[in-house]
Amino acid sequence: MKEFKKSFESKDINFNIGLMAKQASGSVFVKYGGTDFLVSVVKKELKEDKGFFPLIINYEEKMYSLGKIPANYLRREAKPSDNATINARVIDRCLRPLFAEGYNNEVQIVITVLSYDKDFEPEMMAISAASVACFIAELPLENLVSGLSVIKKDGKLKVNPTLEERLNADFELKAAGTDEALNMIEFKGKETSEDEVLEALEFAHLKIKDLNKFQKEILKELGVFKVDFIAPKKFEESLYNQVFPKYEKSILDILKSNKIRKERNEKLNIIKEEIFEEFLDEENEKELGFIFDKIYKDLFIKLIVEKKYRLDGRNTNQIRPLSSHVDILSKVHGSALFTRGETQALAVCTLGVKSDEQVLDALEDIDSQRFILHYNFPPYSVGEVGRMGAPGRREIGHGNLAHKALENMIPTYDEFPYTIRMVSEILESNGSSSQATICASTMALMAAGVPLKKPVAGIAMGLIKQGEDFTILSDIAGLEDHLGDMDFKVAGTYDGITAIQMDIKIKGIDYDIFKQCLYQAKEGKNHILDHMMTTIKKPRETVNENAPQVKVIQIKKEQIKDVIGKGGETINKIIEKTDVKIDIDEEGIVSVYAKSKKSIDEAISIIEKLTKTYEKGQKFKAKVIRVEKYGAFVSFDDTEALLHISDMDEKRVEKVEDKVNLGDIIEVEIKDVDEKKRIKVKLINKED
Repeated sequence: MKEFKKSFESKDINFNIGLMAKQASGSVFVKYGGTDFLVSVVKKELKEDKGFFPLIINYEEKMYSLGKIPANYLRREAKPSDNATINARVIDRCLRPLFAEGYNNEVQIVITVLSYDKDFEPEMMAISAASVACFIAELPLENLVSGLSVIKKDGKLKVNPTLEERLNADFELKAAGTDEALNMIEFKGKETSEDEVLEALEFAHLKIKDLNKFQKEILKELGVFKVDFIAPKKFEESLYNQVFPKYEKSILDILKSNKIRKERNEKLNIIKEEIFEEFLDEENEKELGFIFDKIYKDLFIKLIVEKKYRLDGRNTNQIRPLSSHVDILSKVHGSALFTRGETQALAVCTLGVKSDEQVLDALEDIDSQRFILHYNFPPYSVGEVGRMGAPGRREIGHGNLAHKALENMIPTYDEFPYTIRMVSEILESNGSSSQATICASTMALMAAGVPLKKPVAGIAMGLIKQGEDFTILSDIAGLEDHLGDMDFKVAGTYDGITAIQMDIKIKGIDYDIFKQCLYQAKEGKNHILDHMMTTIKKPRETVNENAPQVKVIQIKKEQIKDVIGKGGETINKIIEKTDVKIDIDEEGIVSVYAKSKKSIDEAISIIEKLTKTYEKGQKFKAKVIRVEKYGAFVSFDDTEALLHISDMDEKRVEKVEDKVNLGDIIEVEIKDVDEKKRIKVKLINKED
């Protein structure tokens, strides 16, 4: 067992090798502040190459790490939370590009959070631990990789901030990289400028190099070195040299002359069949498949890098044709249909009550959220047959990106007292459906009457790199994403960036590419916003007629029990009588929702009467509603009070009727209010 310690940005990191999970191919136990987690790596040599790298990354959140018992029926961890799924995707995106090309054995990396301190986030430090564990497991990683988060607050950049520091920060950047370049970016901001983003990226990379240095010290001490890996040949050069010259022109002509994806694919499949008919034997079926794919990819890259020609005929910074509509669905609270080329998103906004907020049973710094965004990707969107069910990692990740892009533009509860749920249904997909979701959601929110601070649009940028030559593409289509080297998604308003996500397939991206990408994205994003503004320019002044109306009032904390009543009896009677929904939070904020303003006003009136306070010395005109031997009961302000016979005059009163009678209008003054809110009054004057 060996321990390695480092102080990083005034926080201690402890990597322990050999204490836990010794049967794994490699493992690291990490102590980082009050957060403890285990990273284990297991590799399995496959007898047959699957044709892809089967890397599995699991991020396991244990509720005991927070001292909590799971809230579900079984009281045990069930499926991963959205947060865990997103963290697994982040770690995957930094590690996967660094594995040697052609390595296709099975690898599983499991990050298990055992103790959780909210000021010491585990997911970014887990990237460094996973990098070390992979080298210990003798996996063919090309470089060490580390990750961290950076915020900007009060004009200063801060690495791996605490929970308090993250609150109200101008932006939060999560980045990972090698010594040479960054290879993963996640960003959420409040309209951040391109120059500020570039400054943060450079700052993050400098700190990442320090963490990589720590890894090098660990591996040197352990005597662990980089593993050389020679990828097995996918095909014989002699066979390639027969196929390529004969079919190069045919494939190139199809790529250049067919702008419609379906038509292009049909013609390419015919060429592929011809190649198989001519060259297929009992042993080379897989080889021919690889050869066709290589010719296809090489010609595709050559067209873009050398000729600046895209398959759909666009130039490098051109956006696909745009169209959009709002109010396309009849009875929902807000809807929008956004189409960009062959990608189409239908966004639907639903406004709900406060109790509709999403409860989060996960290791997060919030227990619930009132702005919810869900993304669905049915198989028919790409013309396929497939299983439909619970959302997968892709759906959760794309929904989270769209949520981040819009989150800072959503009005506060005080400004707009609704829970807001957005659902994006992807109806067609040929690249950049998450960014289409942002555009459609923006318009659906405005159509629903949500006072969005500013409209947000998103665009996906691509990169085709060949040696030192590179071409940046605006608004990439599916094939440009699939065969290209980068998917760089940028979302924001006219005034700045609200979200970024970068996926790459190469080892890293330098700053010149980042800079060109960000400014080219700004131009495209603003072009898309211009189009959206022609469909709906600003949020509607009122919510949709199908949405619930709402009114909010404040009562004292000690009055909450008066409105709720014993076992909820009082509040349930109000709801039944007025046909409303009522939410009361622990601060005494009462939100009343209904289809009609009349119902809301009636319910509010009842609540105000229940919570109205009376004090000694207040004077009211009252009506005598009951007469007893010991006094009279009077009514004022829809409240009853006792006027005792002794309080009818300073002199002794022999008989109640000598002073007041049933139905009399009298003036009274409050004498006392007891702990049960029973009011006693004294007579001041009787009207003639």
